[in-house]
Amino acid sequence: MDEHENPMTVPSPELIERLKKIDSATVSNAIEQFEVRDRAAGFADYELRCQFPNYEPLVGYAVTCVANTTSPGEQRPSQMNALWDLVHAAPKPAVVVVQYQGHDRKRSCFFGDMSATGLYRLGAVGVVTDGGNRDKAGIASRAPGFHVFSPGWVVSHGRGAFLEFDLNVSVCGLDIAPGDLLHGDANGLLTIPHEIAEQVPDMAEKVLSGEQGYFDYLAGDSFSYDEWKRRLETH
Repeated sequence: MDEHENPMTVPSPELIERLKKIDSATVSNAIEQFEVRDRAAGFADYELRCQFPNYEPLVGYAVTCVANTTSPGEQRPSQMNALWDLVHAAPKPAVVVVQYQGHDRKRSCFFGDMSATGLYRLGAVGVVTDGGNRDKAGIASRAPGFHVFSPGWVVSHGRGAFLEFDLNVSVCGLDIAPGDLLHGDANGLLTIPHEIAEQVPDMAEKVLSGEQGYFDYLAGDSFSYDEWKRRLETH
């Protein structure tokens, strides 16, 4: 069964807090140990940037939509209220994921400080998009800790229209379904398969313990080239 077909079970708040204490690269390494998906799948490409890398990791459930802000001409009908309704009803913490639709993605803009602060008040902890946003300083001051994952920022909101909701999307190489559990930080963004989510923190501790032994060996006096190669082969 594909991971996006699995029914979502909402983890406990304790699990969410544990996941927020683990960096995303270690989460990725932990997921690999369960062999539930190909190692080349489940993460975004490096165009998607964590715009507030000093925050603790983003952890939350995807609320998905498609939007266009760059097509010129008459204002298109927008269904922004549908997004507010979805976020309000979604499991928390929620992460709004927007896939761009249009002809000029690098000039798109989906959220500024007003909309981001509204999402923050509704229980969202961040937005993820392959397009742009604006009001970086305003978002940081009015919605403290609210994550933005995007390629960059633009100055104008353009002609905004939120078009479709609650559907599978693709953002910077990462396929995201409604309700997917997302984890992201300065290393990047990935999905955590629901069927192993509860086990990831304990596995991450094992991964970190093994890595610490490796680094202790590199820093010690017993280092040898042959032994180092052997450790790399078994790591």
